[in-house]
Amino acid sequence: MKKVELLSPVGNMATLPFAIHNGADAVYLSGKKFGARKFADNFDEEEIVQAIKYAHLYGVKVYVTVNTLVFDDEIEEVSNYIEFLYRSGVDALIMQDIGLIELTHKKFPNLEIHASTQCHNHNLEGIKIFENMGVKRVVLDREMSLEEIKRLNTNLEKEVFVHGALCVSYSGCCLFSSLNGGRSGNRGECVASCRKQYELYKNDQKLRTDGDYLLSTRELNTLGRVKELIEAGISSFKIEGRMKSAEYVGYVTKLYRMMIDKYYNHEDMTLSETDLKDLKKLYNRGFTEGYLFGKSGRELMNIKSPNHIGIPLGNVLEYDSKYIKIKLIEDIKQEDGIRLPNGEGMIVNRLYNDKLLLVNSLEKGQIAIVDNNINLKEKGVVLKTIDKLLIDDLKKYIPKKMPIDISITCRQNQPIKLEVTDYENTIGKSYSLVQEAKSSPTFRERIVEQVSKLGNTPFVVNRVVVDIDDNIFVPIKDLNELRRMVIEELISTRENKGPTIVIKEEDKQEKITKDETLRINALVRNEQQLLTCLANDISLIYTDDRELYKKYRERTNIYLRLPRVLLQHPDLQKERLVVTEIGSVLKYSANNEVIADYTLNVTNDNSVRLLEKNNIKMVTLSPEITPERLGNINFQKDNVEYIVYGTMELMIMKYCPVKMLDNNDQNNCNLCSLGNHYYLKDKNDNIYPILNTKHYTHIMHKEPLDNIAMIKECRRRGISNFRIELFDETEEEIEYIIKKIKKELGD
Repeated sequence: MKKVELLSPVGNMATLPFAIHNGADAVYLSGKKFGARKFADNFDEEEIVQAIKYAHLYGVKVYVTVNTLVFDDEIEEVSNYIEFLYRSGVDALIMQDIGLIELTHKKFPNLEIHASTQCHNHNLEGIKIFENMGVKRVVLDREMSLEEIKRLNTNLEKEVFVHGALCVSYSGCCLFSSLNGGRSGNRGECVASCRKQYELYKNDQKLRTDGDYLLSTRELNTLGRVKELIEAGISSFKIEGRMKSAEYVGYVTKLYRMMIDKYYNHEDMTLSETDLKDLKKLYNRGFTEGYLFGKSGRELMNIKSPNHIGIPLGNVLEYDSKYIKIKLIEDIKQEDGIRLPNGEGMIVNRLYNDKLLLVNSLEKGQIAIVDNNINLKEKGVVLKTIDKLLIDDLKKYIPKKMPIDISITCRQNQPIKLEVTDYENTIGKSYSLVQEAKSSPTFRERIVEQVSKLGNTPFVVNRVVVDIDDNIFVPIKDLNELRRMVIEELISTRENKGPTIVIKEEDKQEKITKDETLRINALVRNEQQLLTCLANDISLIYTDDRELYKKYRERTNIYLRLPRVLLQHPDLQKERLVVTEIGSVLKYSANNEVIADYTLNVTNDNSVRLLEKNNIKMVTLSPEITPERLGNINFQKDNVEYIVYGTMELMIMKYCPVKMLDNNDQNNCNLCSLGNHYYLKDKNDNIYPILNTKHYTHIMHKEPLDNIAMIKECRRRGISNFRIELFDETEEEIEYIIKKIKKELGD
């Protein structure tokens, strides 16, 4: 049985040894560009080379994230960067952009590629299309249950997040940060809009909630379910945390290593209370086993705090302008971090006992007094968010040692022969001549002792095989020199391990027949909008409403837009479809007339061509191709559509705030079918409408996107299809929008 891989996050060079020496089988990291954690420290190119050598020395794989969307003017730069990674010995790339994945596989056919969770990997058809593109592994959506994962019958490796922060939106499906502030989550710039404060309204009436962070999830923690995860056939356990501390990464890695090893050794897998408490002190927003194990609502969300909550330390008894008096339920030490009832945090620089004497530490049950540097004016629970003693202890780790076997042959009048194997590489060398002993022979025990002196190298001797003549003399300095040469070459061999470099010339792009017809197309949400569009000569009309599509199906310009989450694809033949996820491209493009929606995150010509080769009639470009970017893109050869007006979907979630907050998590919830109008309001009074479709929640943008003024520039870039995304517009508003677009088109 192939053992499950433990994959740990590494945000900088300082974290790398903590992951490796605490038991990671592989690490994932990012360069300074093209990684989905732009605000981590990340690695420059020299550090990447060093990191790969260091990890390979200890038998650990390195995966580098190149998992952002890229624009046409970045293709050359990112291709050169990928070639640098390839030549540096990277074990795999983690990628999102579908066009870049295909381009990379064609150019570097034996460079391993993993499809990032940003690819929205949640169904078998989507996995198949990535398999066809040469991908070896898929990182599955965090929303998938363990049972759904088990049912994925695929040859590709399945990687699953087992610990760390959760996104409330399906990964790769969030435009919140991008459309609200121009910092794209798909480009590694997420500002964590889901961790902000919101209010929930129902029909313009504010609902009372017991927290303000209505989109903030708990931290995933599956340490208690490792056995089930392994037996589900998961290939890799992924820990989130490239922006977490080295101590956090080391400790979480250590715990999962321990649990995985216990499984394979058939040992008791109970996690101790001490380990769990230490884990809480390091970082937690409250723990959840996530969608993997069917958790939802309050078992998934922590709407009271988006931050690390640590563990309860005690309660405020008294306060004044100078001091805060705390009754302890846990020990406290100088330099611990605490959070007070008003939400403010501080480091305990000065700690006093109940007699106002300075002390280094106090035990639970005692009274602690700290300086009131934060102007606290309320009583309540105090949290411990940093445990200085724990952090200091976690800075220490035992360096990993790899076992090796040594064989040495000493025959009189022949060179000393030393061979070392780490069970993957075998290094052999000869040195000097073995002489007959004149007085004191060199005994077997001394030879074993000398060749076993590995000092600070990464190796430990498993076995020494000695084949020697009697009555020989072998100079100790010669043994030491031979051992040094062999070990140095073994180290170099391990450090420089990498794939055989194969680079192919890029294929010439296939010629696509371009349709130059100017069109205004529209997504409608009800029959009145559809009729208004028909009356105003809209070319192509898309609807999410299956019944509405059936009613007007005989009209050849009406298309059904399919859902963004499809665990099972319905059988559809000879239909007109707008597909919203990659699996539907494979499922429907051969036997239906298919348009690819903007939700496939197409931002470059390579992605357009990939979809066109898969029988896609037209590709809707991502709204993340901003007007500023448009001038660097040329779609003269492609059938593409650009959204010039519309209220965009910011998130799609499996979590439903309406069910949790207005129906108290009751399973028989049907509030979304009663015609109520729900929305979120932020601190700036921006309103974000909530739509519900069966088991999924959609958060809509606060205002329509308006790129109508860019139509002339779009025409210059070869775009001839212009799309409207209607939401709640009236007939008069729709007619005004269409008239405005037609004016820009010169009609």
